[in-house]
Amino acid sequence: MQSRTVIFAEMGKPLLVEQVDYDDEVAPGHALVRNFASGVCHSQLHALHGHTNPTFPTVLGHESTGEVVAVGDGVDHVAPGDKVLVGWLPRNPQPGTGRTVSTAPVRWKGEDLNGHAGIYTWSEHTLCNAEFVLKVPDATPNEVTSIIGCAVMTGSGAVTNSLNVQKGESCAVYGVGGVGLCAIAAAAVREADPIIAVDLSDEKLDFAKHFGANVLINAREVDPVEEIIRITDGGADYAIDAIGAPETTGQIIDSVRPSQWDGRRGGVAAIIGSGIGRQEIPTRSMLQGERTLIGTLGGSCIPEKDFPEFLRWYHEGQLDLDALVTERHPIEGINDAVGRLERGEVFGRSILTF
Repeated sequence: MQSRTVIFAEMGKPLLVEQVDYDDEVAPGHALVRNFASGVCHSQLHALHGHTNPTFPTVLGHESTGEVVAVGDGVDHVAPGDKVLVGWLPRNPQPGTGRTVSTAPVRWKGEDLNGHAGIYTWSEHTLCNAEFVLKVPDATPNEVTSIIGCAVMTGSGAVTNSLNVQKGESCAVYGVGGVGLCAIAAAAVREADPIIAVDLSDEKLDFAKHFGANVLINAREVDPVEEIIRITDGGADYAIDAIGAPETTGQIIDSVRPSQWDGRRGGVAAIIGSGIGRQEIPTRSMLQGERTLIGTLGGSCIPEKDFPEFLRWYHEGQLDLDALVTERHPIEGINDAVGRLERGEVFGRSILTF
């Protein structure tokens, strides 16, 4: 079998769309999925720029909605014909099992290809360890749900799992791209107040209001830390860095409240954006204010537990994926999709459709 796939063949060169070859039989423990759509994630830019040390040639993408075509021996949680979500976290990781990886490569021009992060979805088909594949109801939309496996998981999961934001607590989100908007939407579901959006674009900030932001701060015009401290009377309960830039990591720490003499510890700052390089941490602010800085990978999600909840939010109108997906590109348009993302021209999330 052959399938059209995006190939990252050489650093600094355009991505290729080529036919790749699959074996007739699916390897044990694996599943072959026909993708309907795949998210175009900002973290893929790090691979394209060489920050994550890709091995060439490789295939990219790590979130999709699709349908199972075939499964290998030992797979019993999905079957051919099932609608599924594919993501980069295993569906229900167990302590002591180690990292789940795919071990059945596909081939291009006689060379083996493996997903850059153990998974790939910028392809008409995905062949992967079946633990990355989660069955969902047949009524699940084919396209907009393709961003649950990364954008929603990372942003919304950080609020519900990693931080466990509660009603009435204040939450600031730095960066209102796709992941930041998902964090804002989850804060709205949890009835946080205020929900503060920080960005450099008035248009993107205005867009964030649709997802629940009720305070907007343009960091080009005011000092966001000073403004958050003023608005919250001392600092937010939580601050989220959905960018991962050196300056924003320091800002989220200073944006949360210090500890109180009544024994309450300071606020919690969370890094959820995939940044590069080294960040400067204001350690005195952390020490004297008893503030906490955490990293959260994939929103601390367990897909079997969290994905059905995100789908429920969507069906109940609390997570507007239809509005969040602002661009659709055919697989042949992958270079345009990546270019627009890199230039900051994508408001919500863009997807590839097959």
